[in-house]
Amino acid sequence: MNFNGAKLQIVFGEYAAGGTSIRLTEDGIPYMTATICDPDMDIKDDEVIIKNYSENEGILEALEDAGIIQHSYLLNYGMVNIVVCKLLVNPTTK
Repeated sequence: MNFNGAKLQIVFGEYAAGGTSIRLTEDGIPYMTATICDPDMDIKDDEVIIKNYSENEGILEALEDAGIIQHSYLLNYGMVNIVVCKLLVNPTTK
């Protein structure tokens, strides 16, 4: 996947509190974590919360273009809106 001129690999994981994480690496070196985990948020098992602000701005569109996620809805999260997205891939098979 390409993002801001970098060729990135997608690494799926699971947060200790539950839920899928999406991390991006460049040549095996951590580049960014595209998701956030908040156990108080009630999202479905096939959904992730995308951090599309601050240093991650634009990652939502890049992951959509790569066919990894589909934008579902916005939630207010303090002073920012976060995006809940449906996973379009099975993270255990990637």
